[in-house]
Amino acid sequence: MKIKTILIILGVIIAAFLIFQFYFIYSQKDIETHQYQTLKKIDNIEIRKYESALFTSIKLATDDYDKAGSEGFNALGGYIFGDNETKENIAMTSPVNMSLEDSVTMQFLVPKAYKKEDLPIPNQKKIQFKQMPEKTVAVISFGGWANKDKIDKYKNALKQTLDKNGIAYSNKFSFLGYNAPFEVFNRKNEVIVVLE
Repeated sequence: MKIKTILIILGVIIAAFLIFQFYFIYSQKDIETHQYQTLKKIDNIEIRKYESALFTSIKLATDDYDKAGSEGFNALGGYIFGDNETKENIAMTSPVNMSLEDSVTMQFLVPKAYKKEDLPIPNQKKIQFKQMPEKTVAVISFGGWANKDKIDKYKNALKQTLDKNGIAYSNKFSFLGYNAPFEVFNRKNEVIVVLE
């Protein structure tokens, strides 16, 4: 009897977990993303042209992926979930952008419905609004959960493919994360670099 009860409880927990995961995947379909055009594919990478867009941005005094990710997400996430002068909620967008430099800058895309002057003033003074210009980038994708080692691995793979094909690139590398930490299925990450 006890084993049967345990199995029923486990079944209910697993079913609830799966329902939550599939609901989250389904709800992601309506999230606004940074628009781009794929120009071409070369081996394991894509060349994309991203349109100019407005971002909320915060510069963090660390290059540690985990620390920067947590600190940056708390600040920017707090801002869009009401930590601003008017306590206004702003829709979440995708992906989260983290520059891969000595100090990390994290950015959230601002929904197109907003102009810079319409945005509520952040309570955290480190948060800025930046209009980023149109750019052409090279992109490599990978699944699963991202960490510093994985990001470095795919950054190097991206550089190798570009070098092999004689494509000039800048030192402006970024990591793009598309999923919430608790999402298990269909995880998507990218490392990008601005082309010269």
